[in-house]
Amino acid sequence: MCLAIPAQVVEKLENTMLKVRVGNGPTLLTASGMLLPEPAEVGDYLIVHAGFAMKKLDPVEAQESLAAIREFATALDREGQL
Repeated sequence: MCLAIPAQVVEKLENTMLKVRVGNGPTLLTASGMLLPEPAEVGDYLIVHAGFAMKKLDPVEAQESLAAIREFATALDREGQL
């Protein structure tokens, strides 16, 4: 099972490559933007899978997804499952 977490573009690199921040944490990844229908810009939220940006997200949709993931992780932590 794969879980896609919104990632925010923090830097545009050479060729369609992007530096993205995963969720709200300190984790940064390099992802290819070559599959996106239009170029990503700094500040855009994306769904990244296997190193490829698959889709742009609306900022509100991205924040709602991140909040739901945090809520789920908190519930698991309370039950000792994390």
